[in-house]
Amino acid sequence: TYTVTVTGSNGCTSSLSRIVVVSQPPVVTVSGDTSVCINQSTTLTATGGISYIWNTQATTSSITVTPVVNTSYTVTATDINGCTASRTVTVTVNGLTINPAITGDTSICIGESTVLTASGGISYRWNTNATTTSITVSPIVNTAYSVTVTDANGCTGVALKTVVVNPLPNVDIIGATVFCPGNPLTLTASGAATYLWSTGQTSASITVTPAAPTVYRVTGTDTNGCIGTD
Repeated sequence: TYTVTVTGSNGCTSSLSRIVVVSQPPVVTVSGDTSVCINQSTTLTATGGISYIWNTQATTSSITVTPVVNTSYTVTATDINGCTASRTVTVTVNGLTINPAITGDTSICIGESTVLTASGGISYRWNTNATTTSITVSPIVNTAYSVTVTDANGCTGVALKTVVVNPLPNVDIIGATVFCPGNPLTLTASGAATYLWSTGQTSASITVTPAAPTVYRVTGTDTNGCIGTD
C-alpha cells in the first residue's frame, strides 16, 4: 500500500492510498516425450497460462515436432494477470549413430549354405523370424534377407542383403572313348574356368595312353567358385 499526504497552501492536509497488487509469475510446465528416435515425432504440451508462444512461433499450447538433432524448445506463457514465464525443454534424438549391417558370403553355389551376421544393435529380428544375431541360410534362388536392428534406446534400423545363388558349371569332357591300345588320346574339358584331372593335371586338355579301360575324372571350377565334374 502506498499513501500520499498532500498539504495545501493553507496548511490543510489530505491523504490518498493505493494498493499495488503483486502477482506471482505463472508456473509453466511442459509435458511430452523428450527422448525420441530419429524420424519420430513428439508432442510437447505447455500448461500454466492462458496464452502461449513457442520459439517455433507456434501460439498453441501443444506443438508436434520431429527434430533430426537434439533440439531445445522454449515456450512463454502469459496468465490472466498478464504475467509471463518461460520454460525450456530439450528433445534428445536417439538412433543417430545406429548403423545396422549384415556381413557374410552373399554369393554361393546352389546346394551351399551361408552364415549371415547382423550388427549395430542389441537385438535383432530377421525376415525369416529368427531373432539370433546370425542365421544360416541355404537358398535355391536369389533371395533377399533383411534384419531389423534395435539399439539400447529402442530405436530401430533395417539392413538388407541379397544372397545370389550361382548354378554349378556344366563340365563336359570331349574326346574319343574307344581307341586302339598304345595310341595316345586327347581329352578336353569345357564349361569351367579352371580344371583338375584325376591324373593331377590342371590344363583343360590332357593326353593319355591307357593300357586298359580307364576312368578319367575332371573337376571344373567356374568364376564364381562353383564346382562341377565329369
